Parts: sequence; structure tokens; C-alpha cells
Amino acid sequence: MSNHIFTQSPLAQSPLRLHPPASNMDARTRAGTQFRSNFTMGIGRNVLSVTLAISLAACGGGDSSPPITGGATPTPTPTPTTAGCSLSERQDFAFAVFNEWYLFPDLLDTTVNKANHSTVQSYIDALVAPARAQNKDKGFSFVTSIKEENELINSGSSAGFGIRLGYDTANNRVFVIEAFESAPAFPQGFDRGVELISLGTSASTLVSISSVMASEGPQGVINRLGPSDPGLQRTFVIRQLNGTESQVTVTKADFSLDAVSDRYGALTLNDNGKLVGYINLRTFIVSDAAGDLRTAFQSFRDQGVTEIILDFRYNGGGLVSIAELMGDLMGRNRVGQVFSRTVLRPSKASENETEFFQTEAGSIQPTKVAVIGRGGTASASELVTNSLIPYLGNNIALVGTNTSGKPVGQFGFDLAACDDRIRAVTFQTENADGNGEYFSGLAGVMPNTCQANDDISNQLGDPAEASVARALAFLRDGAASCTPITGTPGFQGVQSRSASEKQLLQPDNPSAVQREVPGLF
Repeated sequence: MSNHIFTQSPLAQSPLRLHPPASNMDARTRAGTQFRSNFTMGIGRNVLSVTLAISLAACGGGDSSPPITGGATPTPTPTPTTAGCSLSERQDFAFAVFNEWYLFPDLLDTTVNKANHSTVQSYIDALVAPARAQNKDKGFSFVTSIKEENELINSGSSAGFGIRLGYDTANNRVFVIEAFESAPAFPQGFDRGVELISLGTSASTLVSISSVMASEGPQGVINRLGPSDPGLQRTFVIRQLNGTESQVTVTKADFSLDAVSDRYGALTLNDNGKLVGYINLRTFIVSDAAGDLRTAFQSFRDQGVTEIILDFRYNGGGLVSIAELMGDLMGRNRVGQVFSRTVLRPSKASENETEFFQTEAGSIQPTKVAVIGRGGTASASELVTNSLIPYLGNNIALVGTNTSGKPVGQFGFDLAACDDRIRAVTFQTENADGNGEYFSGLAGVMPNTCQANDDISNQLGDPAEASVARALAFLRDGAASCTPITGTPGFQGVQSRSASEKQLLQPDNPSAVQREVPGLF
């Protein structure tokens, strides 16, 4: 199967779909000539980064490599005629990309005056405004850094504290909802359920989180957490689940994004004598997640596990190749059958693809699957879920809340000399039944839905955690045990807090890693 990526969008916290850089592509992909393609799907399917012939004309340099499929070299119109990186020239490049490749050409506003926009992103937002108004491009098209995105895909590296944060919309509180074990904050007491009480650049500048939230909103907290620069320090007062408070200073540093936690990423749960496989995939963006997933499913197969919980509750997407691997690992008797289809605009129909289940030594044939999802679940996570529906029917359920709703993905178009990668929505994915219209989230297309809270007073993978408990109940008793998803209940259970809605703490303009791992700082 191909290598794609899904990422989180800045406007809707929905992931994108990407194809990997040319160096990660298979032989068939490399068979073409003259430009490189990278797909993203919210990030949705795979990340496909495209360096077009016009990027050479626009920037006066750069390499060239083949398209995802064979065919003539695309020449977007109008073709940039200068070799600089002025705002105007970068906007011209963006226009050329969208004019030729955008999935919804009838929803592209080609009358936008670039002179009215001071950034490339603002110009892109104006171009795709009609599609956004129809809920089809909720911040999925954007400009990002080639360097940052490539580093993330190739090495899974990031810089920061290594914690995911969520906030209480009603009570002005911020909590850690997940901690990366290899990052600076975890050994200093930051883990799921810990509350941030105050924050400052030093002990003498501490300001209460509640006051910042009340006066400035979530963005005020984000601003105070500072940029993702190694060496940057922040001082916190944190409160543990048992009520103990402490003051700690944490220094941001580079750390690896472990996609499958060694603590709870892959577990076998014993539900009254029945073994259930539990997979918590933090992100699809890290390519070496493949080894962990293969090991986990081989263990499930060796133990005779046939019922699975896929915990995608914070998964903003990533590499489509990892999504397709997950399909293969659950497709023991489906080899050669359709996993998904990638569909472009009519003028680019020659680029359409069909992905099939392939052989994996440790694959299983699940009889029931419960997928834990929330508003931050997007792109590759939704792709995997939607692709399983035709094969599991009434034996699959969405547990938690509704998901982001990103059945579309992006190609990445590189203006290499300017470090600009334009991620433009260029394709939609469908399952074997031809269904892919879940722009309003997966709850509307799933055979079963089970409402559940995100219980941050219990660790991920714990059978006592609210969403895991509900998933086990579905696997045990079916949909009769469920209350259908109608709203968006948040995380609960911390010191008897109210069940008001909770959200991931996500910047208005997320970094490359925050698109893939929403809520990460």
C-alpha cells in the first residue's frame, strides 16, 4: 500500500492527509518523472509532497522527482515567471496550485485580490472560503514549512515539554491529558489528569491559569507556554490527582514522538475471561510505528484475540502507509479486497488509486471492533475506521464523541527555495462501498455509536476509564448497551469537576507537529 499522511487543521482541529516524501515512496511511485508528490489527508491519507516543475521556475532551483503515478508533468496555470520569494510570487505559486489541483474547483474563489492579503495563509483562506462555507475545507488547506514537516515525517522529532493539554470551557481550567515518556515534562510529574494551576517564565512571574483563561482565553495560555524552542524554560505549579501541589521548572528539549506508548499503547485486556486487544495509536505521522503495530498484532494473533479496541481519541492523523498497515493487520482473510479508494477532481482522474488489503504475517481477522474517537480524531484515524465498515457491519462502533470529519486529503506542493509547502485539498477517500461523505464526522455513517466521556482521572488503556469501559461494554453486549452519540461530552472525573465541554488546547496557527498531534506542547 502507499505512504500517506493525515494532519490536524488549524481551524477545525481536523487532520490532513499526506503522502510521504519521494525518498519513502515505493518503486511504482518512483517510476514517473520530473516532480515529486506528497499526499496529506487532514492529515488524511498519505502525505504526498509535490515539487513541481514550476517550483524550479519560481525559485530558480531545487530537485525533481517522480509523481505518485506516471504521466505528464503538471503545469499549473498561471505559471510563475520570476525566481524570487516575495509575498506576491509565493501567492502566485499558491494560486497556480489551487487553480489546477483543488478538489472542489467550483468552490474556489478565483476573484480574490492577492494585494488585500498580507500572508500566504490569509490568501489561501480567501481562495477556499466557498468550500469552507460548505464544511468541505475546514482549515485543511494551508502553507507550512518543508523543513519542519520533513523532519517530523522522517524522524518523528519534536521540541517542547512533551505533553498534550486540554481545557475546560466552562471552568477556565487546563489539564494534562497525555504525557510522552521520553519528553522533559514526564519525569517531573506531568501525566494524565494533572492540572496546571499557574504558569510563568520563572517563579517570580507565576500567573494563575484561571485568571489567564478568564481574561485572554485559551490562546493566552498558549502564548505563555512559548515557542517550541529547545532550551526555553517555564515554571509551573501543578496539582496531582490526589490533590498534592508542587512547583517545577521544565526546559523544552527535542524528543521523539513514540507513536505507541510502552505503558499503554498495546495491551491485552481480560474482560471476564475474554481477551480483548487494545491499541492506542497517538499519531500516524511516525513511520517507525509500523514495528510496534506489527509486534502488537502478532501478540494478539498468538493469544487468539479477535475483538479489538482502537483508541484514536487524540489522533490527528499522519502517514497513510501506517493507516493501510493497520488495515492489513486486521485483514487476515481479506487480502486482495478493497481497503480504500482515492478520488481526485475529474480533470485529474488519471491519478485515482485503489488500495487493497495486503498480506501481513501477524494479521488477525477481528470479529468486533470498537473505535474510540473524539473531536481531535481525524484524517488517517477516520480513514481506517471508515474502511472497516463494509467488512464489519453491525460489529463496529464509534465510542466517545463525534470525530472531526475529514474525508479529504492533500498533496503537498513545494516552493523549495522559499521553504513553502502548500498543502492543498486534492482528493477524497472512499471505502469499498463507495462511501466517504463524512464531512460532519463519523457518527453520521457508523452502524453504531456509543457516547462516552474522556475520563482523565484514569490512565489510557485502563478498563475503568470511561471510554475504554464503554468500548468493552459494546464488545460484550452490543449496541443495546449504548447511548447514541448526539453531543460532545468532554473529559470528566477529575476531582468531581463538572462535565462541561472540554477541548484540546490547540493554537490558531499550529506547528507541523501540532497538526499531526493536536494539543501537543
